[in-house]
Order: sequence, then structure tokens, then C-alpha cells
Amino acid sequence: MSTFLWAFLVGGGLCTLAQVVVDRTPLLPAHVMVLFVVAGAAAGGLGVYEPLVKLAGAGASIPLPGFGYTMVEGIGKAVRHEGFLGLLTGSLSAASAGIKAVVLFGLAASLAFHPRS
Repeated sequence: MSTFLWAFLVGGGLCTLAQVVVDRTPLLPAHVMVLFVVAGAAAGGLGVYEPLVKLAGAGASIPLPGFGYTMVEGIGKAVRHEGFLGLLTGSLSAASAGIKAVVLFGLAASLAFHPRS
């Protein structure tokens, strides 16, 4: 039960923080999204984000900072196994499932609904 609570609190906190940044700063939502991905990547590179993922699970790994963290972790693993080439392939290998899901869900939504032109 505590895992669900931590996932809810951490995930909700990250999303609330993003909304506050959108509402209180002149940054556009796209800029805030990029900022959160980069912040997650930086926190992952510094080793700060991994304990949060272990504590909150999907509450920390699914929001945008979790995407940046996943990419950095993928690069680290690929560099250890493949060397320099891992810098180019690691992030895409690690994030491929999420990217594929987004593409498929977007396709399904575009087929189910008729977006305006």
C-alpha cells in the first residue's frame, strides 16, 4: 500500500510542480516539458533521481523527468557494454518502449477521433 501512496505523492508532486511553473512563469508549456526532461537527465546523471525511482516507482519514472532519467541510464548501460557507440544508441534503446507506446496511442487516437484540420 505504501508503494501506491509514494507513487501518487511523487508523481502528483512532479505534475503539480510542472503546472506551477507553467502558470507562474512566462515559459511556454513546450519549454517546461524540455526543462523537466533535462532536469530528470541531469538528476539521473548525478545519481539523485535513482533513489526517487526506487521509492516511488512509476510515480517517478513515468512523468517527464523520468524520461530524461531513463535516457541517461540507457546511455550509461550502453557505454559500459558497447563503448563509445553506446552514447548514440543507449538513450533510444532504453526509451524505445515509451516512444513506441506514444506513437501507437497517437495513431489510435487519430483513427478513433477526427481531429480538426
